[in-house]
Amino acid sequence: MNSQPKTNLNELEQSNSEEIKTITLLLAKISNRSPSEIKPHLDTMLKRLVQSERERSFYETATPAEWSAAFTEWVESHRGLNLPILSDEAISRESIYGERG
Repeated sequence: MNSQPKTNLNELEQSNSEEIKTITLLLAKISNRSPSEIKPHLDTMLKRLVQSERERSFYETATPAEWSAAFTEWVESHRGLNLPILSDEAISRESIYGERG
């Protein structure tokens, strides 16, 4: 297989069709199932692998500067909502926990 990641499942299947066929036949032999039973499972696994390669989460890839920018953007997105400002009393430990404090 190429060391460069494929971003398209069809491209991956076309460029590696012989390897995929070999894997399908080996899995069929190991599991005592027909290649037609194995192929949908292998296709699903390949889709997941390709998808996970493309769609890594923000938290997995973001730099500290990107985190900061995203947080600032999130804060700014709430400024126009005219939400009430809570008093110190409203956010005090006692008002939150009461007698359990």
